[in-house]
Amino acid sequence: MLIEDYLRGDFHKGGDYSKYEGAIFSRLFQRQRELPFGSKLQNHHFNNRLNGEFAKYFPSSDLKPIIVQSNRYWINPNLIRVKVGRQQYDLAQSLIEIVDEYVKAKSAAFAAFIETCIKLRELTKSAPKETEAFILDLLAPNRDARLFEIVSFAILKFFYHDQTVYFGFDLDKLTKEQLKLFKTGRTNANDGGIDFVMKPLGRFFQVTETLDVKKYFLDIDKIERFPISFVIKSTEPIETLRQKLKTGALKQFGVQRVVDSYMACIEEIINIPVLQERFRYAENQGYLPQILDEIVKQSKVEFNYTEEAEIDDEEDEEPGGSTQVE
Repeated sequence: MLIEDYLRGDFHKGGDYSKYEGAIFSRLFQRQRELPFGSKLQNHHFNNRLNGEFAKYFPSSDLKPIIVQSNRYWINPNLIRVKVGRQQYDLAQSLIEIVDEYVKAKSAAFAAFIETCIKLRELTKSAPKETEAFILDLLAPNRDARLFEIVSFAILKFFYHDQTVYFGFDLDKLTKEQLKLFKTGRTNANDGGIDFVMKPLGRFFQVTETLDVKKYFLDIDKIERFPISFVIKSTEPIETLRQKLKTGALKQFGVQRVVDSYMACIEEIINIPVLQERFRYAENQGYLPQILDEIVKQSKVEFNYTEEAEIDDEEDEEPGGSTQVE
């Protein structure tokens, strides 16, 4: 959106971008909603996420891609203007073309993913091992973070699906309830650090691929030190992950009492091996088709493949033709 704004002002042809008054957020936000995969996005990337990701991958750079002041936004011109010898090149138009090609590739890849899921759904009885291998492969550490969250949810939903608890204020009048797991929204949504919620226990789950102590403790602070379970995209042993978090916390705070208060809020750590184990448990209970259905449903919601209402209508229907990506 910011590079489009830059091109609209013809700054790639000349002109002093440093004196430009900046883009208004409302216009950027409206344009974002018009672009592929952007209709459900919020404002995180404008204000901190893109700059944070850039800093993570280019820690030696002092530059930030997005400059913000008083609700005005600029793309950092120092990142799109490159000098080679005595010649300076403006990369803005090339960057737009790269993004457009990325959208095409991502759309095609996702359409193929959905098609594979639908085919496997039809083969769950005749080729369960193939379906099992496909789902387990989605749990690999190098897999897309959004798909990892979706698959984790599908597995845990049907792992807890047939477990029951008893509630009541009188021992003679207890009610039996099955555990139900709910997804709070899309990945990277403004969900307060909660990705899944379990009813009726009120357990909170956060899915992450990092061991950044600041992120864990920020999530814990958001829910006022209420216990939270972390689903971590890692094959490292649970005790190793817990110890790394504790070591990082001691390094950051240096006060044992503070560290202990944060660590006590980590109710459970679920890593990839645990997810694999729970998947096989749910599979043995006969939930393989349902897990695949849930992956398809949540993936369509996540990538705006179709609207949620349409997905709900599809649940009881036989798989049909293709759906256009928004």
